[in-house]
Amino acid sequence: MTAQPTIVVTGTDTGIGKTVFAAGLTALLDGVYWKPVQSGIKEETDSEIVTRLAGLAPERMLPEAWRLKEPLSPHRAAELDGVEIDTDALALPATARPLVVEGAGGLMVPVNRRTLYIDVFARWAAPVVLCARTGLGTINHTLLSIEALRARSVPLLGVAFIGDEMADTQRTIAEMGNVRVLGRLPRLDPLTPETLAEAMRTSFNAADFLEAQFLQAKP
Repeated sequence: MTAQPTIVVTGTDTGIGKTVFAAGLTALLDGVYWKPVQSGIKEETDSEIVTRLAGLAPERMLPEAWRLKEPLSPHRAAELDGVEIDTDALALPATARPLVVEGAGGLMVPVNRRTLYIDVFARWAAPVVLCARTGLGTINHTLLSIEALRARSVPLLGVAFIGDEMADTQRTIAEMGNVRVLGRLPRLDPLTPETLAEAMRTSFNAADFLEAQFLQAKP
């Protein structure tokens, strides 16, 4: 089987549209989606949102390794459920299609009391797409996230902006962060599988993400 790229989708913060982007990317690449840890299962989960927006068949949605009741940081949600997430057991699955993996919130979100999400990403050594909003404050958040990834030698595929176009902000991040801008996903109203697919085709180039297989570190 030909090696397929793994792409980790993370964000500079929570609630910026990372899950919608992950859904669009999974559909764009005809890929498989995995959310390793899901906090908050009383409402629609990220996996369910991606399934709906990407129109995925059941076999293209991998089950979460951990499903936690409360919509909190994974470390705290796990504690309230009386468990501790074993980060060493979180291993990237092998798939016959490109694999899109979505983290939770930002890079410094604790998975347990000793390990941050960025530590897991560093162990995986898979290329990361950093989702960043375009609004006020994003320059600081995005440049800090880029610096943190590079400090841990995590391969950074590029930044995907989400929101209204802010040309100078996007240029500033690209230049000062010395990072590739993969594209910008606008806010969609209505947000449907059709509008998302069209926006992804218009705003992003699938080939840019498929290059991830050449960035991924070899064991």
